[in-house]
Amino acid sequence: MAGFAVVDFETTGFNSRGSDRVVEVAVVHVDRHGNVTGKWQTVLNPERDLGPQHIHGIRGADAMLAPRFADIVDSLTELLEGRIFVAHNASFDLGFLEAEYSRLGRRLPVAGSLCTMVLAKRYLPGGGRALRDCCDAFDIPLENAHAALVDATATATLLSNYIAMSPEADWERMHREVPDPIDRDRSPNGMERWRPRSEGSQELTAHDFLTQIADGLPEYTGSQQHDEYLAVLDRALMDRLLSATEVRELANIANSLGLRRSTVEELHRAYFTQVARVAWSDRELTPEEKTDLDLVGGLLQINALEQAKILHTEQVLAESIVLERNPAKTDACDSVSSDGASNRYGLAPGDLVVLTGEMSRPRSEIEADLVRAGYTPWNGVTKKVKLLITADPDSLSGKTKKARDYGIPVVVESALLELLGK
Repeated sequence: MAGFAVVDFETTGFNSRGSDRVVEVAVVHVDRHGNVTGKWQTVLNPERDLGPQHIHGIRGADAMLAPRFADIVDSLTELLEGRIFVAHNASFDLGFLEAEYSRLGRRLPVAGSLCTMVLAKRYLPGGGRALRDCCDAFDIPLENAHAALVDATATATLLSNYIAMSPEADWERMHREVPDPIDRDRSPNGMERWRPRSEGSQELTAHDFLTQIADGLPEYTGSQQHDEYLAVLDRALMDRLLSATEVRELANIANSLGLRRSTVEELHRAYFTQVARVAWSDRELTPEEKTDLDLVGGLLQINALEQAKILHTEQVLAESIVLERNPAKTDACDSVSSDGASNRYGLAPGDLVVLTGEMSRPRSEIEADLVRAGYTPWNGVTKKVKLLITADPDSLSGKTKKARDYGIPVVVESALLELLGK
């Protein structure tokens, strides 16, 4: 007998026949006796926004680096082919499996299916039908639910308990018409493309993109290229966060401009110096400004000793002269001021602000706050939009992609609170 393939999908929503897609898949092989013989998992890039991220916990950074369903369909087919497909609420998972295969013009590789939720009526009469209820009945651990491998493993253990309770003939009959391919439990080809959640969740930092920038090569760049890089850096640091998307963008632009790593490091120090100069311009460094400087220095991978030297130099300069800032100056770093969010984000009353993603508060409440602050909430991203605020800095939504294409700053939801003075 071929055995079982226990499957769990995490998805962008519930409509498999519409625009919702799979964002994570896990497969657990179980033999006829209920023994687990293999586990596989991967995050997927759905090529759209990720839906309810508070449920499945997958970030844009995970999905951005993950394979598409088309990239793993061959290996997934090998994992499923000839086995009984098992899931908790199997109609849901089968619906998404069928939709994904249909998009690719592929035949569904499933020989038959079982639903552990339906089987609970027989083996757990009178109990709850939810996966957690069924697991509790057998004392099966279910921590971090809605991670595909966690749910698939729990479902596989639940199936094993059902098998232990059931006469052998019942399971024989379920397998009778299923072929039994050779070398059933080997890992299929193409598994190197699978990217488990633990791997996809690794943070990207400034250090990571600095290592992606060439060094030791002759450099033929000048102030124009430096200003271009600083402008992108300034936009990326508006919300004091470097997302995976921004890290990639900074590395790409540095390499496309022909900047060496040592030059980029020097530009980072120049940027930090400008932030420090603005903070010391009133000859006082507030705790809030010090916290901001620590954050910026850390993001730019400037060591603590270097930060302290720069701060001391700017303090001495501020105490010895009154800094006169030229209001007509358009330096790429001028917007780094910490005097207020509207200054840092370059916003004026009436400017268009777009929201995307699942925010922590109802969209209508946030839009009302924006109106009270003098800004104009807007639905679509056009070149007239001044700022896009997202729940996930690495969102794959169409709005976020369009904003980046237009060079519109993309900031996280926490920046919205600062913008609104909350």
